[in-house]
Order: sequence, then structure tokens, then C-alpha cells
Amino acid sequence: MKKTETKKSLAGKSPADLQKELEALLREQFGLRMQAATQQLQDTSKLQTVRRGIARVRTLMGQQKSQVRGQQA
Repeated sequence: MKKTETKKSLAGKSPADLQKELEALLREQFGLRMQAATQQLQDTSKLQTVRRGIARVRTLMGQQKSQVRGQQA
């Protein structure tokens, strides 16, 4: 999946869905870190991809929070 497709699919999700996505990515990151520590990780670029995915989700969650705060004021 390309970055623009990922951004569009994440942007349409609700905060609860984004939270689930974040939890799944964090679990995946943990598993990859354990594989790297035990020398079992074959594709080391996967760590970077997952880390960037986590950053995307957290950024969108922050943007949604700031929009909600702006509408309440």
C-alpha cells in the first residue's frame, strides 16, 4: 500500500478505530524488536515502516483532538 493510500484510509477512521490501529502497530513493533534482539529478524526495514505507521496514527489522533477542542471553544 502506498503512503497516500495509507493516509487516506487512516484519515477516514474514528478515534476508536485509530486507537485500535495504534495498539496493533505497537504490538507488531514489540514483536519485531524481540525478533531483532534474538537475531531472528530477516527484514529490518519492517521496523522503520512500523515506527512510521505509529507516528502517522499518533499525528492523526492529535489533529483530531485539536479540531474537537477548536470546535468547543
